[in-house]
Amino acid sequence: MTFALAEKSIIVTGASSGIGAAAAKLFAEAGARLTLADLNVEAGEALVRELRNAGASVQFVRTDIAKEVDAQAMVSVAVQSYGRLDGAFNNVGVGYAAKLLHQLDAADWQRAIDINLTGTFFCLKHEIAAMLETGGGAIVNTGSGASVAALETAAEYVSSKHGLLGLTRAAALDYAMHGIRVNAILAGPTATPLADHILEIAPMADHAVQKPSLFDRLGKPVEIAAAALWLLSDAASFVTGTGLPVDGGYLVP
Repeated sequence: MTFALAEKSIIVTGASSGIGAAAAKLFAEAGARLTLADLNVEAGEALVRELRNAGASVQFVRTDIAKEVDAQAMVSVAVQSYGRLDGAFNNVGVGYAAKLLHQLDAADWQRAIDINLTGTFFCLKHEIAAMLETGGGAIVNTGSGASVAALETAAEYVSSKHGLLGLTRAAALDYAMHGIRVNAILAGPTATPLADHILEIAPMADHAVQKPSLFDRLGKPVEIAAAALWLLSDAASFVTGTGLPVDGGYLVP
């Protein structure tokens, strides 16, 4: 078995930067036919041009996953362009407001739930419906160490990421016999624009950078993307319903 995605139709959300952009490049090298989704149109279209120049089959769809109509349209574009949907990397996520729980307002809470949890539900709903039409596929959701452990000043984020792991497991249980595998990556502190933003607003998050992993460094976006590549490939054909830590041992202590 190999990690190849040759001719497979794959969606990547949050594709304009960070882990999503790294995944798009890695999946393109593996032969996937890509549908990239993000709110950042300029960066997304620039990435499409880069990948097309390298010979990839790729398109971009502006998508707000918190809106079901957008998630449905994203999947429809992938199916219309490539005839089917074989896989998806649901990677969009937002951070946290860096407030104690009693300081959170409804907007802080709703933003995390709408994007990290409800948005992933919308993606799964329409991705799975498409895969049922063609005999199965594989889906990877981007979770976090916060899917299994708490972080300070991050109640809304922790809640959304715990929910995402539960959603992943429920989907895996519902659709295993339909040939659809669903897994999550529990990413550790990773060098992305989102991590930079969290550090700007959350001084208490400094501990995560001081000791971000047992290797004393942040993860690289491509290291998270490589795990997603494996989970989407046939090499992971016996893996479903798991939350795979890709965190350099961050959760060990």
